[in-house]
Amino acid sequence: MKYEEIKTDGYLSNFVKCFWTSKTLTKSSDYTILPDGYFDLIIEIKNKKISSVKLTGIWTVPIDIKTEIHTEFFAVRFKPLAIELLENINLKSLLNSSIYLGTDFIGIDNLAFDNFKDFCKHIENYLQNRIEKSKTLNDLKIRLFNEIFKKENFNVQELSEKVFWTSRKINRYFNFTFGLSLKEYLNIIRSNQTFKDISNKKLAPQSKYFDQSHFIKEIKRYTGVTPKELSRNENDRFLQLLTINGI
Repeated sequence: MKYEEIKTDGYLSNFVKCFWTSKTLTKSSDYTILPDGYFDLIIEIKNKKISSVKLTGIWTVPIDIKTEIHTEFFAVRFKPLAIELLENINLKSLLNSSIYLGTDFIGIDNLAFDNFKDFCKHIENYLQNRIEKSKTLNDLKIRLFNEIFKKENFNVQELSEKVFWTSRKINRYFNFTFGLSLKEYLNIIRSNQTFKDISNKKLAPQSKYFDQSHFIKEIKRYTGVTPKELSRNENDRFLQLLTINGI
């Protein structure tokens, strides 16, 4: 597989983690996608034409996928707050699932799909336009997710105090909008943060876990395997571990 990603910066980084593209070159492959706290818009391309357009929800469990030979993907990895910029999408209903959208979704049917950077620019322009028109964005939500993605604090009450938003209201927002609690979401972010160390065979728990037992239990909960098994990544099964170190 050939993989590339372009990260965002500035105000747009509140809504998009990165744009990514991949191409299956020599054979069909089976992968497992691990929960990471994001959701993706994935355009499947065959012969430079759109084959399908899919929007995933947020995963709380590992998901098995299969990629076919000679298939290319152009995609956006959204941060949760981006759902406020996408019209008529209920992210809560997509928890651990996905939906297929029309090929005209946000005007992507007008793209040639022979240039990844043109795709990124088209999505950026669409989102910037939506940001300018949005009436639901507020500083509380932006501050909350900025704190979450610093990946330094995984305590609900401490986050609440930092952003001056009650934990009760935050949890109501998370459950209503995303279909899971803030605590569950923070556990996913914390688990995902360990993948780089695990891929480099560093299997001791980080300071964010109580002890070795807690570390193993939480990693197994979100990946289906122990940290040791995850580090082996047999048959290149876990896609995120491949992309961390470059494919």
